[in-house]
Formats: sequence, structure tokens, C-alpha cells
Amino acid sequence: MNRAILHVDMDAFYASVEERDDPQLRGKPLIVGGTLGRGVVAAANYAVRRFGVRSAMPIGEALRRCPEAICVPPRMRVYQAVSAEVFEIFHDFTPLVEGLSLDEAFLDVTASQRLLGPADGIAAQIRARIRAKTALTASVGIAPNKLLAKIASDLNKPDGLFRIGADNLRTILDPLPVERLFGIGPKTLPGVRAAGIHTCGDLRRADEQMLWQAFGKHGEAMRQRAAGIDARPVVADTCDKSISAEETFQVDLREPRRLRAELIGLVDRVAGRLRAQDLRAGKLLVKIRRQDFKTYTRQRAIDPATNETGAFCRIAVELLDEWRRLQPQAAVRLLGCGLGGLQVDTGQADLFSAAPADSSPLDAAVDDIRRRFGSGSLTRASRLHGASRLHRGSS
Repeated sequence: MNRAILHVDMDAFYASVEERDDPQLRGKPLIVGGTLGRGVVAAANYAVRRFGVRSAMPIGEALRRCPEAICVPPRMRVYQAVSAEVFEIFHDFTPLVEGLSLDEAFLDVTASQRLLGPADGIAAQIRARIRAKTALTASVGIAPNKLLAKIASDLNKPDGLFRIGADNLRTILDPLPVERLFGIGPKTLPGVRAAGIHTCGDLRRADEQMLWQAFGKHGEAMRQRAAGIDARPVVADTCDKSISAEETFQVDLREPRRLRAELIGLVDRVAGRLRAQDLRAGKLLVKIRRQDFKTYTRQRAIDPATNETGAFCRIAVELLDEWRRLQPQAAVRLLGCGLGGLQVDTGQADLFSAAPADSSPLDAAVDDIRRRFGSGSLTRASRLHGASRLHRGSS
């Protein structure tokens, strides 16, 4: 069966979420980004792109190009939640999902065609599901490889579907500006043009001298890209996007010390799992479900990312206490803790971070004892303290 790769790209993602949530913004030039002096454009909707405004542009420059643009600050938690909904849809169609960012991914649907039909139909279903669930649009490129799928998704934006295959490969690819190819950016482009290469067709037909002048030793690899050749597989995300644990209590809890103690136990559990996978976390989330089943979440970014239980405990307890101040009498039937923003632990601290993110020697000792004698061999004193205070108070 021929490979069938999709590149799904949400249309002006951050800006589209803002327009969805505030209909008064629709159709107006909209910038999502820092609104103060040194802020940059995180996203721009299509109305403002017509003025040349692009992502990563300084806000000052963007407003000079479009003085009437509306600027709103980013709401990353909202975008992450919508992204999770979109990726859940992807996984309904194939396990081979390679996320590139919050708003785009490659999907290998080769095997899925046996059950779900041709790739064109799968792509149409994905777009329809995204629109129904999120009220947002996505553009999808369909091709036999990742290179062509990514090019295709950009050829019919926004809210478009485009296929590149053997029947139209040369017709579509040859006339495209050569800068559409990955690896040819603003710094490389002048030299490429100076060598007489302006389109993908020029690059595909270039002789050895032109290739060497433009790309040096990478000339042949670039020519293969211009010919639409790309053997890279879709690499499914191998580590969990988050690590979490939760506990439903047999008796609803109100007592603050017991709630903190139970939460610390959950943090301890997920932190150990994090270190076992040689990961660090850049985000912590606390989940709270009341007696009436109403569920709340509170989360906080962690910079630099860490794997230290003590740091996670402090943040988790702070989030729980913030929630309790708003409803101090609420009875809690479930607590949960999740770690996200996972990164591979290289063992090296971030040179630019304000503080080191080294693992705690205590955590290392606790992990070693639990590996040798079982997960129940050690319990943090803060848990016992909370439980014992509750016991004495209720006797």
C-alpha cells in the first residue's frame, strides 16, 4: 500500500481561538502577543497578515504596519486545552501522530485506509471533527511523504484540503519558489538565487556546479527535496505528554491538613514516575472534584523544568490553598496531580536559567530505597503529619 501522510495545520490557531471566544474580534486585524514595549507577535489572524504582520515580529513594527490592529495577550492554558482536544481527534484515526507544535502534526494514515477508506476521506473527516468539537478550522495536506504533505497543507489555506501525488507532483512542485523547501531560509536564499536557482524546478534540474555554489556538500540532498523525495517516517510521540495520578476518597474531605497530605502523596507518586523515565516537567496541574461532582483544575508553569519532589509539592499545595480560599467549606471527593511540559533529562542545567534544576539528593536516595525494597517502604513525613492531626481531631 502506498504511504499516505497527512500534515494537519490549524489556521491562525491562537488568533482563531481568540476570535471564537470573543465574536467581536472576528474579521478585525488581530494580534496575539506581548502588548508592552518589547513584546512580539505570537500569532496574527489573516486580516492583519495582509499588512505584512507575521509571527515573531516586534509589536511596535506590527502596529506601524497596521495601526488599527487589536492586540490581546496570549492565553496559553486555553490554547493547550484546545490543542489537547485536537490531538485526541488525531489519535482516533491513527496511533502514528507526530506533533510539531500545539497546532500542527504529521499523521501516517497508511494502515488506517484499510478500515476508514482513502486518505482524502480521512482528511475530510478529521477537519469536520475538529470544526464540530472546537469551532475552529484546519488545513490538511495529503501526500506520500512528510515533505510534500507539509507543502500541500499550505497551498489551500485557510480551511483547505490539498493533495500532492504522482499525478500532479511536477505540476505543483516545479513552479514553487525554492524557499518553500525546508533548509532554505533568509540567510541561505541570496546565495541560492545568485547560483541561478529560483524555483524547485530549477533546483531539481541544477547541474553539479550550481548545486555546489548554492549548497556546498548538501547540494544533492537539497535536489532530492526539490524532486519531492523524503523517506523520513512519522515518528509517534514516544513519551507521555503528561504523567498524572488521582485519588477518589471513600469519605469526602474538608480538613485542610488532610487535603494537603493526600495531595503531597499524589505529587510524590507522579514525581517518582517522572524520574524513572528520565524526564523533567515544566508544568504542574492540580485537579479538584467537589462533593457535587463539579471539577476544577489549577496549573502553573515551572521554569526551569525540574524533577524535584519538593518543588512540585510546594507548587501543588499553593494551588490547592488558592482554590480553598475561594470556597473554604467545600467537601472534596477527588484530588489529582499531573505533570506536563515533559522534557528529557539530559543531566545538564539550563545555562540561561535563573536557578539550577538539579535533582535533589533526597529524591535520589528515596528512589533507590523504593527500587530495592518496594514503593511502600518510605512515606513522606508531611503525609503522616497531616493524617495524624486529622485522626486526633476526629477522635
